[in-house]
Amino acid sequence: MIEAMKKNTFTLFCLWISILSASAQPPVIKAVMDSTNILIGHQTQIHVEVAANKNQPLQIPVISDTLMTGVEVLATSKIDTTDLGNDRVQLKYHYLITSFDSALYLLPPFKAISGTDTVYSESLALNVSTLQVDTVSKKFYDIKAVIEPKFMLSDYLPLIMGIIWGLGLIALIAFIIYRKIKNKPLNPFTKKEEPYIPPHLRAIQALDSVKVQKLWLIGKVKEYHSDITDILRKYINERFDIPALEMTSGEILDKIKEYNEADASYDTLKQILILADFVKFAKYNPLPDENELSLMNAYLFVNNTKIKEEIQAEEAEKEKSDST
Repeated sequence: MIEAMKKNTFTLFCLWISILSASAQPPVIKAVMDSTNILIGHQTQIHVEVAANKNQPLQIPVISDTLMTGVEVLATSKIDTTDLGNDRVQLKYHYLITSFDSALYLLPPFKAISGTDTVYSESLALNVSTLQVDTVSKKFYDIKAVIEPKFMLSDYLPLIMGIIWGLGLIALIAFIIYRKIKNKPLNPFTKKEEPYIPPHLRAIQALDSVKVQKLWLIGKVKEYHSDITDILRKYINERFDIPALEMTSGEILDKIKEYNEADASYDTLKQILILADFVKFAKYNPLPDENELSLMNAYLFVNNTKIKEEIQAEEAEKEKSDST
């Protein structure tokens, strides 16, 4: 009985020792390289694996620049964790490396730190070689001097077009500024809208010109009376919408009777038209007073028959000019 108890106690002690040893197992790290021989400028990968306890504190230094002088790290992968069971995990990560100097490199070992313990992987060797150049069967020549290319207008077309467009833009801006300063429309072909002049004002201006010329004083009596009647005919056409330019004097007088606003000026118009007909068709030579009377009656007819709205606008314009 005592011997059996001793055996069971020894068995439990061994099991406890194995559990303690398992829980205190340090991490294990190893590194493997895809290819230990590469050409200069080519790339290869290093795969690092770390096995450790789950609850074991662990530090893994990650390199992101160079492994050593002459060996560069191009990329570092994320750490991939795998559960191995028995409270163990495996960590995997990779380095993409290259070298631009041909040599045999002994890479430093990778390490993992767990508390006060630091474990290292085995060292790796990387052989970087260059391409062999065949200097026997291949001929090499000196670098030729720079050859000046032939002149091609097409090579300068973008520059020429850019200069033309630039000058055109400058000219356009100068033109716009000039038109703005001169207060002119930007389109030079746009006709400036002439201010509206009422029919009676145009008739008065034309009669003023006849008055200044005084054609009857230099023997042009027929032209004098023709000018007066032509002015009145145009005025009647615009003012009363009567085609007076195509009508005889009698037809004009008959038509003008239909407008009440012309009643007071009917006799003055009749005097002008009848006297003008005598001069043109009967070769009548009127007296100086008759010539002056025709011009005066023309002024009266226009002033007495002008539209009231135009009179009001004219007075308002006059008041405005007087106030300024």
